[in-house]
Amino acid sequence: MDKLPPKQLLESIYQQLLPTLQIESINPRNPIKVSYLPQPWRLLGTGNYAAVVYHPDYPDSVVKIYAPGRPGYEEEVEVYRRLGSHPAFSECLYAKDCFLVLKRLYGTTLYDCLHLGLPIPKQVIRDIDKALDYAQSRGLYPHDVHGRNVMMHQGRGLVVDISDFLHQEACSKWKDLKKAYYWFYLPILSPLRLRVPYSALDMSRKCYRLGTSFKNSCCQLVQRLGHFKYLNR
Repeated sequence: MDKLPPKQLLESIYQQLLPTLQIESINPRNPIKVSYLPQPWRLLGTGNYAAVVYHPDYPDSVVKIYAPGRPGYEEEVEVYRRLGSHPAFSECLYAKDCFLVLKRLYGTTLYDCLHLGLPIPKQVIRDIDKALDYAQSRGLYPHDVHGRNVMMHQGRGLVVDISDFLHQEACSKWKDLKKAYYWFYLPILSPLRLRVPYSALDMSRKCYRLGTSFKNSCCQLVQRLGHFKYLNR
């Protein structure tokens, strides 16, 4: 964190943003609610635990603020510490009091690319693969990497959300997304240049979640049955 944000930005965060910002996480499975954001701050996005805002005078930096009572802040700081500087990831410029100042990444999520009909070149997928390999080399575990957490900018791939990269349990989301890219998107969807409605994308996400949950439940059942047979030998 040797690249400190401008002093004026930090002053605005502590004197203007934090004292009046009102955010809450009602359900950890749903994005947090922002009840009040002081001017001229603007909302860039919300996750299940945190909100991301920026000041128009400092558009190349974003502030990620965790909702009261929600975990993950310390883990995310540690992930950025391990990542250091890499072109496919953001960088943490400042971290304190449950918020982070990050280098802003510009681009379009792959999820939105499908909706807008923007072509996704293979280089984007290769860049993300290399970025995730780099993260693993830094002692991290790429987790929860999906279409809304990766972006395309000028034909190159970026990884946006790294907050779960300390989770060691297996996660197949990126591998599954790549399979869909090579087996369905490239040969069928891409040549047609179709714009996929958000309703169809959301339905695909729900079906994938249900399928993954069913698969995990079956695996757990098989493991339990195997353990039961072993105990009754």
